Amino acid sequence: MSRFKVDERLERLVSSPICPAEDASKYAKELKGLADKVAEKSLAKRESRFFKALADENRIRMIKLLTMREMCVCELMVALDLTQPTTSHHLNILERKGLIKKRKEGKWSYYSIADSKLIEGLRDLGLLK
Repeated sequence: MSRFKVDERLERLVSSPICPAEDASKYAKELKGLADKVAEKSLAKRESRFFKALADENRIRMIKLLTMREMCVCELMVALDLTQPTTSHHLNILERKGLIKKRKEGKWSYYSIADSKLIEGLRDLGLLK
């Protein structure tokens, strides 16, 4: 949508009885300030990456299993019926986003939830019981 159309639409809105504003340019500044305050672009980008990391059923299932206890890669492979490369791929995505952490013991890698606040947040979203 072009800037002209947005400005034109805002002018029409401001001139209507449903809009409390009187000046479209001042109102546009207020709206942009509001967006910067409550929907800051770089934060929204980070949040988007976070949700993309969770946007896969296998990763959601991994997170749910890891909320129960720490698990090694082979346990997750068996539980979710995945190959080792697929399991490692998903775990790497979750680890890079800081959702899980890895602990090495010899040649075994164990994964767990990185922060208990994640569990609380997922419960708040209704993703965990």
